[in-house]
Amino acid sequence: MKYFIVAGEQSGDLHGSNLITELRKKDNSCEIRCWGGDLMEAAGAKLMMHYKSIAYMGFVEVAKNLGSISRNLLLCREQIKDFNPDIVILIDYPGFNFRIARFAHASGFRVFYYISPKIWAWNEGRVELVRKYVDRMYIIFPFEVEFYRKHGIEVEYRGNPLLDETEKKLR
Repeated sequence: MKYFIVAGEQSGDLHGSNLITELRKKDNSCEIRCWGGDLMEAAGAKLMMHYKSIAYMGFVEVAKNLGSISRNLLLCREQIKDFNPDIVILIDYPGFNFRIARFAHASGFRVFYYISPKIWAWNEGRVELVRKYVDRMYIIFPFEVEFYRKHGIEVEYRGNPLLDETEKKLR
């Protein structure tokens, strides 16, 4: 299997690295390319872009970097197309990743979203983007199951990776 994973923040790098570790346990020969960070690279993915190069916070910073953001979107799309993955996995980072989801879906790639963006808190209208462009959604909060079901979207609750990591360290 071939996976292309996009994480645009430090927390996504952590969650992505745990996901990569689990994917490699199930299929050590899988190929993984990512936009992420040092942790994802250390877990065995080929790092195509570091999240520090694409993470912009706040309206002013985003506005000043619109050209760079547009170029990064084009580059990510090109890399996905060239790699031709079996699955594109998006981790949170909705402003960027919903655009990638739209592209990947339109290009015929399966799109999984690992760690739903907090659309229940910030922009409930984005639930339509999930419905249109995401093939499978994995959530980390139990209450998100009901939120998505009321919108007619089936999701999979697999636990909270931060709590899982804490439990591992306490053992």
